[in-house]
Amino acid sequence: MVEIELDGQKVEVLEGSTVMHAAEKAGTYIPHFCYHKKLSIAANCRMCLVDVEKAPKPMPACATPVTQGMIVHTKNDKAIKAQKGVMEFLLINHPLDCPICDQGGECQLQDLAVGYGAGESRYEEEKRVVFHKDVGPLISMQEMSRCIHCTRCVRFGQEMAGVMELGMSHRGEHAEIETFVGMSVDSELSGNMIDLCPVGALTSKPFRYSARTWELSRRKSVSPHDSTGANLIVQVKSNKVMRVVPLENEDVNECWIADRDRFSYEALNSDERLTSPMIKQGGEWQTVDWQTALEYVANGLKQIKSEHGAASIGTLASPHSTLEELYLAASLMRGLGSENIDYRLRNAEFSPVASVHWLGTSIASLSQLQRALVVGSNLRKDHPLFAQRIRQSVRKGCALNAINSVAELAAPDAWAMPVANALTTAPDAWAQALADVASVIATEKGVSAPAAGQATATAQAIAKSMLGGERKAILLGNAAAHHVNASSLLALAQWIGAQTGATVGYLTEAANTVGAQLAGAMPGSQGLHAGQMLKGQLKAVFLLNNEPEFDSASGASAMAALNAVQMVVTLSPFKANMSISDVLLPIAPFTETSGTFVNAEGRVQGFHAVVKPLGDTRPAWKVLRVLANLLGLPGFEFESSQDVLKQIADVDASQMSADRLNQQQGSASPARITVSASAGAAPAVASIYQLDSLVRRATSLQLTADARQAHASQSLEGAGA
Repeated sequence: MVEIELDGQKVEVLEGSTVMHAAEKAGTYIPHFCYHKKLSIAANCRMCLVDVEKAPKPMPACATPVTQGMIVHTKNDKAIKAQKGVMEFLLINHPLDCPICDQGGECQLQDLAVGYGAGESRYEEEKRVVFHKDVGPLISMQEMSRCIHCTRCVRFGQEMAGVMELGMSHRGEHAEIETFVGMSVDSELSGNMIDLCPVGALTSKPFRYSARTWELSRRKSVSPHDSTGANLIVQVKSNKVMRVVPLENEDVNECWIADRDRFSYEALNSDERLTSPMIKQGGEWQTVDWQTALEYVANGLKQIKSEHGAASIGTLASPHSTLEELYLAASLMRGLGSENIDYRLRNAEFSPVASVHWLGTSIASLSQLQRALVVGSNLRKDHPLFAQRIRQSVRKGCALNAINSVAELAAPDAWAMPVANALTTAPDAWAQALADVASVIATEKGVSAPAAGQATATAQAIAKSMLGGERKAILLGNAAAHHVNASSLLALAQWIGAQTGATVGYLTEAANTVGAQLAGAMPGSQGLHAGQMLKGQLKAVFLLNNEPEFDSASGASAMAALNAVQMVVTLSPFKANMSISDVLLPIAPFTETSGTFVNAEGRVQGFHAVVKPLGDTRPAWKVLRVLANLLGLPGFEFESSQDVLKQIADVDASQMSADRLNQQQGSASPARITVSASAGAAPAVASIYQLDSLVRRATSLQLTADARQAHASQSLEGAGA
């Protein structure tokens, strides 16, 4: 430890720390623009100049390392004069257009100019003008004349997103932040550059000119998309969601969110919102009241149960639904006498599961790995924030290994991080690839291999890597979870993990994949799984918050099969499944209901509604409860979502313990390991902006390069078919 004196106060900090770190520890604010705690030191704004005794001139606090006995003054005349001088230079070319700037009210330059700016400017020459750039549908660079060249956006791209999409060209007053040769900004984390910009140079294109910051109410929430469970601040005006920004939580999403977390709110205000119950009569949709719609559904269920039995009724539920909604959907089915409920719409294998599939470690630990093996994941696009954490591990020296298909690793920046060893092969050979790695490890350790394998050069490299280091993880991606041999992949991964000391787990696809398992949204021993229900083997089907055409492995064939079902009831915030449904019930999206998500690491996160339900929309848990009441089912006397949560015995703490989840994840029997090539289509994995009904209807996200590429691929597949 090193002790320094800061404004007369003794402060102890770690050796190698800077004056800025010491000031943060002491609670002393030093004005700055380019410094950010998550980014490297640039020291190019010079706003953090301080007076260090015995130094010939003011020194930048962010880049000055502490030394034993150093005496620093941050607020004496010398420091203040230096800071005011820097502010004067920064304002020389700044356009001073605060009244029309989107950043007004939350601009660091504006705030600091109050304390460090002069009453009038001595600069009388013309200000420079920087031509605007079009970098895509999410970020606006219309007012780059405001840029103060802090380079936060550049460093974020290099260090956090892993792709240098912005850079500084030219020098002096001609310096500009721009993309390479007119390219767009396509990173799945690009929106964080907007938050990082300390002035109004980078702004949100969808939000632009729609509200001023002081008009917005700020309310906490949780992302309903991938399994990170990113913490959000949802900003509201006149009962309408206007903007979404990150809520810092170091253990979950740090201070970042993915673009789909940030911009999917556009769907909440789209024309596709379903605002009243609807019933199809004679092939025509009619708007009805809730009582009529629910009585129609209840009477239909009673008739179908009477004629065909309870086993002819089932529910296909989305893992993006809340814990309470999934629990009540499962309880409703079982109350009717049916075990037909499943959330695994994209799975190809439905082996009996008596355990919880989860991450196998904490999210925060992904930033501290020394070895990692990722199997069957388009890591960067499937889980942007997990990829960002693993990227930090790689920057610190972690050896990243991958077993994947060629498509996911073909591009040079596929994962935007170096991959030490990559075994690329078709999905039907992934089990054999893992068996090859396992056989090398078995030979090294003198134990029996779980399955026959070959010691290929790549398998040897991966095995050697995983046998080294200390903090290790084997992570199974969405494609591995949806694989036709998913249980074998898990069993092989667990064997390798046991031999190498690595944790084993699933990255898990959706916001509530773990929660769906805890809520019992899976079929019993006599129930039909999702694959069977999607083939039309029922007389009545509930579709909870999903669209089988996009959310299932069957796609178009599922729609054809469900079209023949006697009664299909869709519960959705949108006008979805209209070609196959008989009843549409408008349920609230995550911003209009309270509920709970359980993320990949088992963290239980509750949230409240941030706006009132749109039109006649109702929270899904209320709809399911009232429907159960109309059916005369006992045990549905819930007054709030909190009452439902209390009923769920498996969720009794803010975070499931690692020991408990490890015990529940269990181990697969070696007898289940099969490595023969499996026939069939590739695993059904949603592209980044097709994951759920919200992102599919977010206009700006659908204009991105990722979305256009996905649409082009679908068109080609359709033409090929």
